[in-house]
Amino acid sequence: MDYRYRLVPFQASIVLSLLCLLLSFVSIWFFLLFLLFGAAVLLGVYDQKQKKRSLPRNYPIWGRMRYFIEGLGPALRQYIVESNKEGKPFDRDFRSLVYQRAKNIEAKKAFGTELDVYSPTHVWVGHSIAPRPVAEDLPRVEIGGPDCGRPYSASIFNISAMSFGSLSANAILALNKGARKGNFYHTTGEGAISRYHRQPGGNLVWQIGSGYFGCRAADGSFDPGLFAETAADDQVKMIEIKLSQGAKPGHGGILPAAKITAEIAETRKIPMGIDCVSPAYHSAFSTPLELIEFIARLRELSGGKPVGFKFCLGHPWEFLAICKAMLEVGTGPDFIVVDGAEGGTGAAPLEFSDRLGFPLREGQTFVHNALVGCNLRDRIKIGASGKIATAGSIGAALAFGADYTNAARSFMFCLGCIQAQECHTNHCPVGVATQNRELQKALDPDIKADRVCNYHRNSLRVLNEIIAAVGLDHPRELQPSHIFQRTGTVGIKTYAELYTRLEKGELLEGTEHPVYARYWLMAQAESFKPAY
Repeated sequence: MDYRYRLVPFQASIVLSLLCLLLSFVSIWFFLLFLLFGAAVLLGVYDQKQKKRSLPRNYPIWGRMRYFIEGLGPALRQYIVESNKEGKPFDRDFRSLVYQRAKNIEAKKAFGTELDVYSPTHVWVGHSIAPRPVAEDLPRVEIGGPDCGRPYSASIFNISAMSFGSLSANAILALNKGARKGNFYHTTGEGAISRYHRQPGGNLVWQIGSGYFGCRAADGSFDPGLFAETAADDQVKMIEIKLSQGAKPGHGGILPAAKITAEIAETRKIPMGIDCVSPAYHSAFSTPLELIEFIARLRELSGGKPVGFKFCLGHPWEFLAICKAMLEVGTGPDFIVVDGAEGGTGAAPLEFSDRLGFPLREGQTFVHNALVGCNLRDRIKIGASGKIATAGSIGAALAFGADYTNAARSFMFCLGCIQAQECHTNHCPVGVATQNRELQKALDPDIKADRVCNYHRNSLRVLNEIIAAVGLDHPRELQPSHIFQRTGTVGIKTYAELYTRLEKGELLEGTEHPVYARYWLMAQAESFKPAY
């Protein structure tokens, strides 16, 4: 805008306010307009006097319009500008698919794909000329290694970690009730088990983070007595140690004292009036050997329930160090959940979300190969999380070696999430990610629980149809060789050709693969630091 006209809105407000003041004796409406334009005049004066913002200081009133329009930008793009294949992190087609399956609406689309099937990055699944009958039962997997006394039969599609505090009470109620109806599990998040997790009675995976909420001593360390007491609850089916998450790996957190309500304090076993710190690291262990020993201790304290950990792959040698520790101690986790860098969170520094951690496909491949190469894969189940939303993404994760999958944001869509990306503000417009009781009222737990259950069931039914079309009988039979990707304008390769697959025991026998061989030499069971 021309600098010469920067004062026009301010000057016009002065003129109009004076004019309306003179005409106010004619009608009350002119007096109301006088108040309106008078307020604009006062705003213009304030803009020119304040020093924090340069734009409104130079362009009083006018500059404020920029902030208003900028705030509307994301909503305008999402509802007016975006095409069906645009929008991040989930495009309109993905969101519509979840909404439709959650509402039991047939999620079909007419007139063909909108994807460019000749794009250099196009991916597709090969189908069989002799498809199999579609299975009626929804697929499950038994989790529990040789040291586990109480294995758990899990769905291959479950709710990933979202804490009470991050999500509202009504959201937690709806998720857990939906999980109970659909017979799949609900991960608590590191914020411990709240009354809203317990009330519906759905299966829980209790996630324990570095803050040890729910099993936390007064000094913030791990309390084995509190842990054993909670883990004994039959509703708790598995224990998951959170080492890191894909959206902000290696990043701790703090819950300010002002945000700690009586309910949150009760749930997390923390005092009110004091900032609650979740460090980036665990105090119960500091080496790979100590991690494996901690897992064994939790399994014993829980009465033999499956215990595992969740992490996003960062330094590959660190995971190989954990494998070496397993071999040395002779035990290990019952499951490992691999989170991808594409995973979501309510709040994280942009650099952490954008630039830290391995994406799911590469992270999952490395973990699978490491366990196979160490002869450990048969005793440990692998879960995959990170932008899992459709039957196709579940199938892709299984093809890369996962036994089951977890999802968070797609289940949030079932609750009414509109991807407003206001999770960190406490102003979630649909009552999902907020502690504001007025906003929470919009979310009916009973209705949304049905949608959570519907989405889970319908997604796995479509997965069964895909498996049958590929010519297989069960999702566990999916392999990287079933998935194709363009590698240029004319080149095509399967994922089996694009990604390395180690042979059983290859790391122990001495692999010739240069990358794995180098990382294997760097790994040491006594420390997460590289050997050289």
